Amino acid sequence: MSFTDCGIILDARAHGETHAVAHIFTEGHGRRAGLVYGGQGRRMGPILQPGNEVKVEWKGRGEDALGHFSLEMIRPRAGEAMADRLSLAGLSAVCAVALACLPEREAHVRAYQAMAVLLEHLGDHDLWPALMARWELGLLAELGFGLTLDRCAATGARDNLIYVSPRSACAVSAEAGEPYKDKLLPLPAFLRGASNGASLADALGGLRTTGHFIETRILHLSDKTLPEARLRMAELLQAKDAAHCPRSDLGE
Repeated sequence: MSFTDCGIILDARAHGETHAVAHIFTEGHGRRAGLVYGGQGRRMGPILQPGNEVKVEWKGRGEDALGHFSLEMIRPRAGEAMADRLSLAGLSAVCAVALACLPEREAHVRAYQAMAVLLEHLGDHDLWPALMARWELGLLAELGFGLTLDRCAATGARDNLIYVSPRSACAVSAEAGEPYKDKLLPLPAFLRGASNGASLADALGGLRTTGHFIETRILHLSDKTLPEARLRMAELLQAKDAAHCPRSDLGE
């Protein structure tokens, strides 16, 4: 069996003295693992960096075989992000989440295409954190754990929805959620499709919510938690937000 596709490198680990096993998110064939001959060498090593976009040829004896990859670089996104700390953190986080969540050999074209858009905009720090939250929201839906964000779980109202219930994964209005607001998750307007731009604080709120459901609805099934790279990304974004919005000493 064989196929040719485009893909995004998620991870690569040494196999023996010279080879590597790579995990690649392909557009039409989902997340795949395969042996890369010479994957630890000077030619292939730089290609096997997370985030790189590659042309993939996979060959194996059967659908369940590990198989092996032949790869050709399309775009070296890892190298492009390397000079910028935040961009690299975003790239590492999205690859780690995809690796942890995506089932193997199951195509998720929309998740792939949205991930490609996210990687394309990693240089824009005002945009990509919100894109990351949108991508995670879409990933939840793709995997059968979509959130209900168009009406209030308590009243059915469709206006002033600013919270999400961590238990039901449904939106909650400001009025209904007021007594329980400390226990609810944020629902920034951009996650409901609002056309106005999202601030970094909005994006952080969205990432808090999507991260919660990724961990509790998907990763817990295999006794996993959010990847370290995802946690580190959130920490860096929080530090950036705090630096731009310093607390006032007035009244303290």
